[in-house]
Amino acid sequence: MSRPVEKVLVVTKPETPAAHSLCAELVEFLSEKNVKTVVCENRKGRDGYPFERDGSFQLVIVLGGDGTLIGVARRMHRLGIPLLGINLGRVGFLTHHSPDDWRPGLADILAGNYAVASRMALDFRVLRSGRYVHSGTVINDLVMGRGSLARLVRLSVLYEGSEVAQLRSDGLIVSTPFGSTAYCVSAGGPLVHPDLSAYCITAICPFLNRFSPLVLPTEHRLAIRVEEGGDVKLTEDGQKGFSLCTGDVVEIVRSRDGFLMVSEPATRYFDKLKNKGFIAER
Repeated sequence: MSRPVEKVLVVTKPETPAAHSLCAELVEFLSEKNVKTVVCENRKGRDGYPFERDGSFQLVIVLGGDGTLIGVARRMHRLGIPLLGINLGRVGFLTHHSPDDWRPGLADILAGNYAVASRMALDFRVLRSGRYVHSGTVINDLVMGRGSLARLVRLSVLYEGSEVAQLRSDGLIVSTPFGSTAYCVSAGGPLVHPDLSAYCITAICPFLNRFSPLVLPTEHRLAIRVEEGGDVKLTEDGQKGFSLCTGDVVEIVRSRDGFLMVSEPATRYFDKLKNKGFIAER
């Protein structure tokens, strides 16, 4: 049980008619519940994000698909405001409701009948020739892989400063448990419950060697070193990119600040795995 919600930020997917239509319904519903509401679009840069100036929101409602929710979570993860997603995308595994069933659940939340779950994020830095040249935070995953050319890259995996493995492949995915249902599982990686704290490491098409997916505790630093590869890209949550050079080391740690999601019953997590085809039913 949490305290009743009095002020809400609604973040919509930009230039999407369905998002604008649903947003109008949502604002009317919140107004009827005497909830103060601020609306903005999920755009790049700082434009339109009132939480940069006002952190008093008690709930953020995201209208969009999984990508929109991930982008908002990455931007807001240090603020400690719980997120609730209403799906307007194709998959919607990470969101809570569909455009047709959000009213009863949101009414309960506004009355204070909800719990909050903490989800981990990953901080990373790119070390090049003794200095850090790039850094950031991801919610779902980091992917180190080939760029525009269809050629293998050679990467080393280091944990606690020791080399765990070296492989040639199309690339390597390091995901959070929250992000394990994305590229990680598509590449043959594990499904890891989002309540856990772990690095999920999955190779993309390893060549002439076996590299089983790894799930490692986040108490120690993880690093990926580029041993060889003329065109290697670092992709952040599938939304941002950075070019890597031979010899670069991507250092990865669990972020000190996670992000908050409105909690769902454990049964709903497994129901979604079945409904979205991650677990086959007889």
